[in-house]
Parts: sequence; structure tokens; C-alpha cells
Amino acid sequence: MGCPQARGLAPSLGWRQQNFTVPEASCSLAPRRPGCPRVEWGQGLPSRGGGSPLCLPGACVGVWALPSCFCFQGENLLYCFEVCPSLPALMPVTQYLTEGKAKGAALVPKRALDVMSCEVLRVLQLTDSFIVPISYTVPRKSLQEFHEDLFPDSTGPVPAVSAQGWWAGDNKQVEKMSLNPARRPQETFTSCLFPPARREEPVPPAAHHLAARSGDVDRSEGSSLSSPPSSLSSPSSSAPSLSTASPSQKSLQSILGPSSKFRHTLGTLLPRGTHITNLKGLNLTTPGESDGICANRLRVAVPLLSAGGQIAVLELSKPGRLPDTSVPTIENGTPVADFCWDPFDLQRLAVAGDDAKIRLWRVPPGGLQETLLEPEAVLRGHTEKIYSLKFHPLAADILASSSYDMSVRIWDLQAGREKLCLRGHREQILSMAWSPDGRKLATVSKDGRVRVYAPRQSLEPEQEGPGPEGGRGARLVWVCGGHCLLVSGFDSRSERQLYLSDAASLAAGPLAVLSIDTAPSTLIPFYDPDTSVVFLTGKGDTRVFVYEVVTEAPFFLECNSFTSSDPHKGFVFLPKTECDVREVDFARALRLRQNSIEPVAFRVPRVKKDYFQDDIYPATAVCWEPALSAAAWCAGTDGRHRTISLQPRDMTPVSAAPQDVPSRKYVPASVYLEEKSDEQKKEELLSAMVAKLGNRDDPLPQESFEGVDEAEWAKYLAQIIVVGVQVVGRAFARALRQEFAASRAAADARGRAGPQSAAATSISGISLQEAQQILNISKLSPEEIQKVVRAKERLDEELRIEAQRQSEREQGQKPET
Repeated sequence: MGCPQARGLAPSLGWRQQNFTVPEASCSLAPRRPGCPRVEWGQGLPSRGGGSPLCLPGACVGVWALPSCFCFQGENLLYCFEVCPSLPALMPVTQYLTEGKAKGAALVPKRALDVMSCEVLRVLQLTDSFIVPISYTVPRKSLQEFHEDLFPDSTGPVPAVSAQGWWAGDNKQVEKMSLNPARRPQETFTSCLFPPARREEPVPPAAHHLAARSGDVDRSEGSSLSSPPSSLSSPSSSAPSLSTASPSQKSLQSILGPSSKFRHTLGTLLPRGTHITNLKGLNLTTPGESDGICANRLRVAVPLLSAGGQIAVLELSKPGRLPDTSVPTIENGTPVADFCWDPFDLQRLAVAGDDAKIRLWRVPPGGLQETLLEPEAVLRGHTEKIYSLKFHPLAADILASSSYDMSVRIWDLQAGREKLCLRGHREQILSMAWSPDGRKLATVSKDGRVRVYAPRQSLEPEQEGPGPEGGRGARLVWVCGGHCLLVSGFDSRSERQLYLSDAASLAAGPLAVLSIDTAPSTLIPFYDPDTSVVFLTGKGDTRVFVYEVVTEAPFFLECNSFTSSDPHKGFVFLPKTECDVREVDFARALRLRQNSIEPVAFRVPRVKKDYFQDDIYPATAVCWEPALSAAAWCAGTDGRHRTISLQPRDMTPVSAAPQDVPSRKYVPASVYLEEKSDEQKKEELLSAMVAKLGNRDDPLPQESFEGVDEAEWAKYLAQIIVVGVQVVGRAFARALRQEFAASRAAADARGRAGPQSAAATSISGISLQEAQQILNISKLSPEEIQKVVRAKERLDEELRIEAQRQSEREQGQKPET
């Protein structure tokens, strides 16, 4: 690397390993290379009264010299110099101000550098409590190819001779190796701290999620020095994707990593005419286990702050401004803990209260016309406050509830009594969810454990595994067709994270962990089984995170998130049938604000919107019809929803759309040149030029313009004259002020000179200031005046000589008489 390249080095701070101690050590300057000039310490370095210097030399190869770094123990400044074989031997490259004082430093081997990022040097700085890597890179426009001029062949890792051979006098040198990744041999790093990497063997498609899980566990296990698990599931990972792609897409994925077809998702607020406004008295203190809002395709329910646990039920078909007077409500009689609509009975609302009772309310078909005071039924069985309700996804009249008594009870609403009571929890149950097939029920509790029950087989958990470390809150949902569980929670540092676990082997730990951000509210997941997209947001957040969940690494494919200007108090998604497929809506939600409810549509930008996007809209389940009855489910029968297509009758699937054949707008130049001769081309060129110029007899465009009225012209002329007079007047006034100021300054100068100086000025006809300017004299002193006198005498003498010469020339030119 030459000098100009070395001067372009830019240090950048890398990762930091906390609480990692290294014995303090230092090293002196390396021996001088034969043929290089002697360099004394301090040449080009500032003086330091404190610690001893540390030198981290680079290797010299021919006339190419790599940079060397110097630092002082106890200082926080790192110097980088280039050592050259000719003077000047040390050429400064850059200085880097570190965060902590250096206790020691070491140079990373060249083979460990990121050569494709033009990293030419990496220094490990040892401070009091951590090790800081400092990377030096050379800015280059292209980072796609290997730069041979920056990375000459380096010393290889294979020893040249053995100890016995060296004692015997063998001076064989270590062979050099290329740093080009395309020509370097693949090295396998082994350490007692890190297990060796395992090669993944091909697995059948049915076992994709198991293979992905085992591969990820192998990478995530190890010592505490390994990277956090979230790095394994980053959306920028370069792991393969499940979906098939063309060769060009595969090559792009190999560079950028797998991507989702929903990555350009656009969240859009629908027009104000669809909003419900003037919502007053909203209750913002619902428990963290409750969503704070629930909706079906007809109605939305929100809790109010009024006494008696009131719930407002609003019709989605009647948007607009609510009346200023109070609206009809459901009066629960006790503070509301959680509430949800029956998916198979759009008029039944289940409400859990602080009094350990579940009340079932029935809303009239046209909506609430008056306040409801008496519930349809009351379920009793829990001994403490109830905070979560979940209807069965397939069976009618089956409801699950969780309570502070650390039990999960399953109710038969048709019989009006408790059917099952699940035990096994040791701490508060934070969330629960039915599996898509309705066979199992999963829970996550405050003790950081995830449990899966098969209620009809056993009242004890069938499986149990680790969950979020923090106990502030958690939610879970079944994803990937019921093969995986997605849990949102907090880690020990209160950072919000997502945990993806294999539902068949919870004890093995999560497949992947993704860190989101740091915020106090629990992320509430909303999963779309048709697209495998999960939406995550919390009460009080301004952002909705969107990810596509896949069953192999990197597991989470990030998509565009939806951001609002103010925080929302709740978020709930509507059934798939409410999406406008003509606008490519694949999800629609309701956003609860302080005093309004706003619908939000999540859309995928598409060019051919006239066609039905059948790749985004697969056949969806008829989730508003039960697949079996409560008695059949309790008897052990399993069901399945029928599916329907969302394709309108007047739309054609995009997969059946005719392929557009690209047509050329102009004839290719090659065809034009081959078919026509030079004479023909000249004639066509002249014809084109004549056509461009047009006929001389044609009227000019300006001839068709209409003139301006004389009165209007006179008005404009008067304005121009007035403006001109104003400008001239301002200029004349400014000149008078300047002349007056100059005259006054001259008068003041004459007044200060005194009467004698004024008399001398009047006699000589020149002022003192003018005389000083002519003679270039700044101050009056005898020495300066003597110089002027001598100069005048010299000029007088020169004038006398010139006059004498002139007289002699005139006498020589007189004619002889």
C-alpha cells in the first residue's frame, strides 16, 4: 500500500466485549529492518511525560510498507504511521481518539481482516473493563472486488521448519499466502470456547422447521463470549429462504440475504370519512394482559372510564362523529379486565371482571339503542381476578379463561358451566393462545416458562420450555401452521424481544431470538396465517413492526413498518374478508386513539392492480363459521374450517394475465445502417432538417400575439420612471453624504494641525497629510525628514544633469554660419 492510500485510512469503532480481563502487557519497538533508515523514538511523535509507548508494527514487503500503530499506556490517543524504507521513514497517517485509556494493545493477524471492506489494519485496545477493536479501512468506491494494491501476499499460518530443523541451521522462510478470499484455503477455527461448526445435511421439506431449529441451536450454544442470539435471526442474514426464486434472484439473495415479498408493505390511514370521532371517556388503565379494544366485522368495543365497568359498542357501518351526549353502553357492574367477541356469534361479547366472574352480553342486531344492565349468562368458578379470555378457533361455545388463581379454565357456554381446569402454573399467567387446529393450548407465565397443554388428554402441561427472561409482560401466538410458537417479551435488560420456538420441542429452547427495541409496553402480536406475516405493536407505541415468519434461518424477514405521529391506545385487526383486494390490502386494522378510532390498511404495491393478486391471497379460512360443536370437541372430535377464495368474479388472477411482449419503439440503428446507403441517409437528414425548420412563409408564433393596451403601457412607463427617479435620488443623496463627511474630516484635520500648520498649508498650497502621502512618510521624525532632504537633493542634481545634457544637444543642432 502506497503513501496516498495509507493517508486515506479511516478508523471505526467495532464491537465491545464487556467484563473481559486480559493480563496487562506492553511491547517495545520492533527491531529495525535491514536496509531501512534508523528512526529514533519520538521522531514525528509528541512528547509524553507519562506511560511507556506501545508499538504495533506492520510488515514491510519490498517498497510497499504497511502502517504501524503507536500508543502510550495510560493515554487515549492512537497514532498510525507508515514505515517506509526511505526518508522520511515515518510518515503520519492518522490519529484516533479512543474512549478509554489504553492498558495494552495488540494487532490482529492479517488473515482475520475483512479484506472485502478494505480493512487494512485492526488494533485491539485493552482498557480497564473491556477490549475495543479499532478498524482502519481505506475508502474505495467499489467493495465488490478484491483490491490487490492494498493487500499483498501475507505470511501464511503454516510453519516453515520444525524446532529441530531450526537448531540444525535451516533458515527456510514461511510461505506467503494470498488474502484474496477467492484464492485462500478454507480455514476451520477450533477453540475450547466455541464448538466446531456442523455441516447441515439436506433434509426433506416436511422437516424444514426441525432442521432449522437444530442448526440454530448448534450455533447459539457456547460460552458467554459468543454474540447474542438476536444476531442469528437478523433479517440481514444470508441464510437461504423457503421460497423458490429465479437464478438472478438467488444471486441477489446471496449478496443481500433473503427478503420478503411483503418488504415494501405500506400502512395507510383510510380517509377521514371512515373514522369514528368524538370518542369521550376512554379507559386507558386496562390491564397489560388486555388489548384494550376488540372488534369483529360489524362492531368494535372499547372500555370507558365511567363507574361500573362500562363498555361502548360502536357500529363500524356508522362511522363519523359521535354525539356529545353519552352513548348507550354495556354496564358490566365491575371493572373490566378483558373482553372479546365470539367469532361464531357476532352479537355475543364475553367480559371478564375483577370479581372473578365472566359475563356474557348479547348486543341487539341493529346495535345498542339503550344501556344493557343484565347479562345473558354469568360464569362462576375462578377464585381470583380474571385477566384473559380466548374463544376456541374451531368449536362453538368453547371459551378459555386465565386468572390470578394460576389456573386456566375451559367453559362450555352452551351448558353454562366449567368443563376443564388446567393446572401446573407457579406464577401469574401472562398470555394464552389456542393452536390453529384447536387441539392444544399454550401459555406463558411470569416465571419465564412456556407451557403447552392438550386439554382433552391431560390437565397437566404436555410440554414446558424456556420463555422470556423478564417478568414485565409477555404475549404468545401460534405461527407457521401451528408448528412454532412466537413469544414476545423482555430480556433481563428490559429490551423487547421475539422468541420463536418449535412447538414440538419446547425444552430445547428457542429457534431464534430477535431484539426489537427498548420500550415499557409489551408487544402484542397479530398473526396472519394466510401470508405468515406478524404485526407487533404495544399500547402507547407509535410504530407497528411487520415481519414475515419463516421456518428456517433467518426466521424473521423484516418488512416496512407503519409509523404514526401520535401514540395509539390499542390496535386490533379485522377478518380477512374486510380487506379490499382491488387495492391489494392484505390486512386491515383499527387504531384506537385518545378520542377516535381510525382504520388502517396494509397494502403491497403492485403494478397490475387490475388483476387479482393470487400470490398474496390464497384461499382463506371461513373463520366465522364453527367447524364443530362444543359437545363434539369435548368428545375428542377434531375439525377444520372450509376455505373460500377472495377473488372477485370480475377480476382475473395475475398468474393468468397475458404476458406483455416488449415492443421496440424505434427501429434499431443497426438495421437502419445496413439497409440504407450514404446518399439516402444524406437525403433523409436534409429532409428532417427542412421539416424541423418549417416553411418560411408560415407565420411566426409572435405574430399571433395580441398587443398591450396604450393605457396599460402608460401605467407601466410611469412606474418605471418613478422607480428610476427614486434610485437616482438615493444615489445622489448617498454621494452628498460621503462628500460632506470627507470635507468635515479634512476640516477637523486642519483644525487639529494648529494655526502655524494652516498658514504653511496656505503658503505652500498643499496640506500636511497630502505631503505625507506623496513622500510616503507615516510619522514626522528628524531621520525621516533627513531622508526626504537627501532625496530632494539627489533629484535636484539629476534635474541639473538632465538640463545640461539638453542644452548640449540644442547647441549641437544649431547650423553653422
